[in-house]
Amino acid sequence: MTGGLKDDETEEEFVHSPFIRKQGNIYKPNNKDMDNDSLNEKTMEDVHTKEIDLVNRDPKHINDDVVKVDFEDVIAEPAGTYSFDGVWKASFTTFTVTKYWCYRLLTALVGIPLALIWGIFFAILSFLHIWAVVPCLKSYLIEIHCISRVYSICVHTFCDPLYEAMGKCLSNIRIRTTKEV
Repeated sequence: MTGGLKDDETEEEFVHSPFIRKQGNIYKPNNKDMDNDSLNEKTMEDVHTKEIDLVNRDPKHINDDVVKVDFEDVIAEPAGTYSFDGVWKASFTTFTVTKYWCYRLLTALVGIPLALIWGIFFAILSFLHIWAVVPCLKSYLIEIHCISRVYSICVHTFCDPLYEAMGKCLSNIRIRTTKEV
């Protein structure tokens, strides 16, 4: 492939466009064999800009076993000891509304700082796991493999013959128990 003109091409076609090989360059292929759309590449979603579900806020059900406390779970009157109906209704409303607004107020005041703290914590944890823990474990496994081979040689050289000889010596011992009446 050369950059020269073919018989039917004119100089003006190449004045404003960059030279592209017939089979395409690595940045913008222009034939069907190298076209990115035809390769069926997986597109990666950006986790920072994905849509969040405002209806189902626990899609992985991580809080199924955590605080699901309703009025009936906390306050109950056994049969025969009922308060006034108005007091019972007011207590229910007070409990429910107080729980609702206290939770919202606490999440508004403390939720964002805690999200920042937990984000930093898990970023540090991920960083340490990727750049410190896994390399240390891999290094340890490589080093321990060498030590295990030396240990295995020592066991097979010194301990195996000893225990095999002891086993052969003691294999003829028979114990017979009898019960006298």
